[in-house]
Amino acid sequence: MPKLKTKKALAKRIKITKKKKMLRIQAGARHLLSGKTKKRKRKLKKKVKVARTERKLIKRALPWSF
Repeated sequence: MPKLKTKKALAKRIKITKKKKMLRIQAGARHLLSGKTKKRKRKLKKKVKVARTERKLIKRALPWSF
């Protein structure tokens, strides 16, 4: 069986909580902020759960996190 390696690029972008939930940073908060409302920018700061469809791919890329 080949050695399992963690995808480091993904490991830096995803946080795994103690209850095995996956959190990610929202897109759209880096530039062109002057055209966005204060409320929208404030909501973009928060981390959100990873979509259900992506969880299987992430578990495969981060074998030692689960």
